[in-house]
Amino acid sequence: MKLLLLAGGRAASAPETAAAADYLKRAAAAGRRLGVKDAALVEIDERKGNWLDAVPKGGVLIALDERGANMSSVELASLLRKHLEGGVPALALAIGAADGLPAPVKAAARDTIAFGRATWPHMMVRVMAAEQIYRAVTILTDHPYHRV
Repeated sequence: MKLLLLAGGRAASAPETAAAADYLKRAAAAGRRLGVKDAALVEIDERKGNWLDAVPKGGVLIALDERGANMSSVELASLLRKHLEGGVPALALAIGAADGLPAPVKAAARDTIAFGRATWPHMMVRVMAAEQIYRAVTILTDHPYHRV
């Protein structure tokens, strides 16, 4: 399975991009024994509107939106496990840019989750989502990173 973080806009050399990339690299390495083949950040040019093209065929799209369901890290790990065991080729989490996600992306998403009710800067959400992906993988591999 590929784990993708689809993010609206361009960040180039922002420190948040480096932090997100580091967590995704860790997730890919830690998740190999689970069947994770890769974990990557894909920046979406919102002017071209190619969000749905970035989701591989057969992949599952999850929208990140402040109006989504609040999910604990353990619940996110459970969701990841369900899709891993279901043979899904890719799991893509979509983060909108400053104006949020386009309506077609929200409509195509299988689930919509939130990181609380607060509105977070989209650049910070990249890091938070990447860290949660890594945390979910470590929960599933019984790595001590996640402490209860």
